[in-house]
Amino acid sequence: MSTPALFNVAGKVVVVTGATGTLTGSAADYLATQGARVVYLGRSQSKLDTALAKIRGAHPAAEVLGLVADVSDRAALERARDAIVAKWGRVDALLNGAGGNQPGAVITPDKTFSDLDFAAFEQVIDLNLHGTVLPSLVFTPALLASNSASVINYSSASVARAVTRVVGYSAAKAAVDNFTRWLAVEFGRRTKGTVRVNALVPGFFLGEQNRRLLTNEDGSLTSRGQSICAMTPFGRFGTPDELHGAIHYLVADASKFVTGTTLVVDGGFGVFSGV
Repeated sequence: MSTPALFNVAGKVVVVTGATGTLTGSAADYLATQGARVVYLGRSQSKLDTALAKIRGAHPAAEVLGLVADVSDRAALERARDAIVAKWGRVDALLNGAGGNQPGAVITPDKTFSDLDFAAFEQVIDLNLHGTVLPSLVFTPALLASNSASVINYSSASVARAVTRVVGYSAAKAAVDNFTRWLAVEFGRRTKGTVRVNALVPGFFLGEQNRRLLTNEDGSLTSRGQSICAMTPFGRFGTPDELHGAIHYLVADASKFVTGTTLVVDGGFGVFSGV
């Protein structure tokens, strides 16, 4: 059965920053299996090589390209953009998935706000906010060359609700939400809908950065992991593939009149009061 035109992403050129991460890597792989031309951007050539070998091994026909580019390095991003345009002519979707946290920007149970490492806080803001704004800025000319382009930013469940400890990450992602709305209006007025901008709001998913915080070595939940699952009506963490449908929708023309929104995929975490 063929894919309905509204949801057909075959041939779309999709750039994924942070494409060697758990969630974004899974998204890049999924889009490649759907026929999209996927550009994996990451800081490590070895990790990119591993990611590309994996997807090509599973799907030999996948059209994928791996390019080294740090989201804080404008010159590297510009080189990547130029290489993509030279190869495929345009960019139809940009997934701003690069992000993360720093231990110093986290207030652990034995510390207070007074112990915040402000340098680490600045690094988290730089990675998550500036690392979303700069790729969006650099890839704007290539997005404008598309007849229907989509920017997908990565927000967080810690934006709408105060989640303890992650002060830097929460502040950065809140700014990403605001930037998403601002850029949606800017592109909407400028392009009359040719380029749309939305944010994905994942709930709690296990990745390399948070695994030790949420699970013990034997796989059981830590106290924080237990608290999160208790506050999630589904009673569990999400799995990376459970973000694929939302990402597919935002990349596809099915969402061509959708902009400035946050699409929440969190098992109900954001709507549960805990009682």
